[in-house]
This record gives sequence, structure tokens and C-alpha cells, in this order.
Amino acid sequence: MVESLVAFVGAAFLIAMAPGPSTVVIMRKSVVSGRRAGLATVVGNEAGVVAWGVAAALGLSALLAASRLAYDGLRVVGAAVLVYFGVRALWQARRGAAVGDGAVAEVVPESLWRCFRLGLVTNLANPKAGVFAVSFLPQFVPAGWPVLWTLVAFSVVWALVDLVWYAGVVWLVGLARRVFERPGVRRRLEQVSGVVLVGLGVRLAAESR
Repeated sequence: MVESLVAFVGAAFLIAMAPGPSTVVIMRKSVVSGRRAGLATVVGNEAGVVAWGVAAALGLSALLAASRLAYDGLRVVGAAVLVYFGVRALWQARRGAAVGDGAVAEVVPESLWRCFRLGLVTNLANPKAGVFAVSFLPQFVPAGWPVLWTLVAFSVVWALVDLVWYAGVVWLVGLARRVFERPGVRRRLEQVSGVVLVGLGVRLAAESR
């Protein structure tokens, strides 16, 4: 069990380090609304990780992987969500263009519950996460252990590993806060994150399994 856990934690860290929609959304929220908002977004994202892990344990993710209709339906919804987030970031960048580059932009307070939902929706809208959970988690279940509860436990560990990584990302963004507070820098970040999110959404919509 110890060997399986160590291997799982190592693999989970490598997965967390791979950039994706969650990384973009968490970084953007940390810059625009501060560390607390960024951490709330992280917690929401990890709630989505646990949900996909539990779905894998219950066999629901396997159904998603097997059913093209279910996968494509969630894929289209997920693509629309990412494009919406991206367009909203681009719109915020356009609004910020009226602010002089020499000024200092304020960190915009935002409801932590809203940030939590943002992280949760970003994660749950990605069907790849569900398919990945059902193919990734079972590999580490030791022989003879109860599959259901072991998968649930690994899901929690996976979320904790993710939490540690993204909390570090939020902390680093906080250290560079003075740089990101410059309207010109913030506007460029909004533009880049918007383009990336729209691109990820379009790619998700266009992909075929």
C-alpha cells in the first residue's frame, strides 16, 4: 500500500504541474481578485477532482468513457464554458484599456463562493478529467484492497496534491502582485488568458475521440 501511495502521489504531482484550463482560471482569478479569491477557486477545482474520482469509483466515469453521446454532450458544454470565460477575460482587458499604464489597478474583491463555483465548473466541464480518472486511479489500487473505498481515498489524496500545487501557484502570483497590479501588465494577462481559454474551448469542441 505504501509503495502504491508513493507512486500515486508522484504521478499526481506530475499531472498537477501540467498546465490546463484550471491553471489559467486560477492564475487569472488570483491576479484580478487577490489570493483569497485564488484559493477559493483552487478549493472549487479540487471539489471537482474529488467528484470525478468518486464518479470513477462508482463507475460513472466508465459510462462517460464508453458512451460517445454522453462524452460529446459534456465536451460541447465544456467547450462553451471555456469560450465564455475566455471572451469575458478579453472583454475585461478591453475595458481596462482605458486605464493609464502608469496607474495602479485595484484588486477587485469578489465573492469567495462565486470563485469556488468558478473552479468547480471549470473542472467538471472537462470530460477529459472524467475519462482520465477512470483510467488513472485504478492502476494504483493494491491487490486485495476494496476497490470502491480505495478509489475514493485516492481521489481525496489526488485533490490534496492538486491543492498543494495550486496553492503554491497562488502564493507565487501574490509575490508578483506589484507587477500584476500595473494596468498594462494586467491587461496583457487578461488578453493572454482570454485567448488561451478560447483556444482550449475551440480545441475541445473540435476534437474527436
